[in-house]
Amino acid sequence: MKQSEIKKASTAELNEAFAESRKAYSDLKMAHTISPLENPIQLRSHRRVIARIATELTNREVQ
Repeated sequence: MKQSEIKKASTAELNEAFAESRKAYSDLKMAHTISPLENPIQLRSHRRVIARIATELTNREVQ
């Protein structure tokens, strides 16, 4: 997800996307542990998406 998509999404959608992203990241991480991924940069991109969503959720809680 891009930052613009994250800002437009509702809080419920962000919570759902956060859970899905964390699950996808853990699945990729396990797959990479067993055998190397063809594109290991996917791990970094998933980690960054998770961080973007978590940051937006935190900002919404503060406001």
